[in-house]
Amino acid sequence: MASQHPFDALDPATVLDAVEAAAGVRSDGRLLGLNSYENRVYMVGVEEGPAVIAKFYRPGRWSDAQISEEHAFSEELAAAEIPVVPPQRCHGQTLVYSHGFRMALYPMRGGRMLEADDQAVLRRLGTYIGRIHAVGAAGRFEHRPALDAGDHGRQARDRLLEGNWLPPHLEEAYATLTDDLLEAVGACWERAGAVAQIRLHSDFHPGNVLQTEDGFHLVDLDDACFGPAIQDLWMLLPGERAEREAYLDAVLAGYRTFCDFDPRELHLVEPLRTLRLMRHAAWLAERWADPAFPRAFPWFEASRYWEEHLLALREQLAALAEPPLSMR
Repeated sequence: MASQHPFDALDPATVLDAVEAAAGVRSDGRLLGLNSYENRVYMVGVEEGPAVIAKFYRPGRWSDAQISEEHAFSEELAAAEIPVVPPQRCHGQTLVYSHGFRMALYPMRGGRMLEADDQAVLRRLGTYIGRIHAVGAAGRFEHRPALDAGDHGRQARDRLLEGNWLPPHLEEAYATLTDDLLEAVGACWERAGAVAQIRLHSDFHPGNVLQTEDGFHLVDLDDACFGPAIQDLWMLLPGERAEREAYLDAVLAGYRTFCDFDPRELHLVEPLRTLRLMRHAAWLAERWADPAFPRAFPWFEASRYWEEHLLALREQLAALAEPPLSMR
């Protein structure tokens, strides 16, 4: 019987064989699946040396050129002594073909969960984001995607409606609400004006920062793209408005040591949050044929999820009408 999904072929023996072939090492048999759904990521023990992290890319998502451009950006950042974790080179290449998969190997890096409520930590983290953006502004992506005002949101909305993912009694409400949201997102983008577009990490949330006694390890540039600087800042700003503004001031205190910040980009915080909410629901729908998704997100097909999703989107419509965050 044919596999339901390409990742079904990644049994433990295949993972270990692929790593040994790519890295030219012998595994000691240790294998631990790590928390990743878009790709498959494993810690693999090595007989003579530290463990490695093996990342198997989801077939069909990125082109070779897009993956190689992400790898080159991470190497560029590491060369600037920014604590990202770039892939290892295997026989001179960072992107390796093995056992029918594209993969990359990374050195094992430890750390604890980011203390995102510590303003001293946020200031220090802001310096690293500023350094990333100083490097990012010095070049361009030729193959990676760019963030935009509405195309991603429209595609997400259409995918959900055309795929009949919503309960029938919510479809009309969702269609009307998302029309209003995308119009409001576009208006916010117009108020921001022609802000600079640079190379970004693009998924800079606390889960992608490992904190150590000496600093940070910044991981997972899988979503690297071209866009406004605020995309790498807003996910560090939780809570209500006053708390977000306090966190913003802390992050920018470090950020502006290395990079200017255009305050017009604050008009984009809620639009970017809105697009992320819409894309997340569409991402779950896109990946539903992958058996890992129904196991991890069993609530996705329940009416209650969609009711709560519409409520969150209605709250975003109100947030889009509010003045942008203020900064010192």
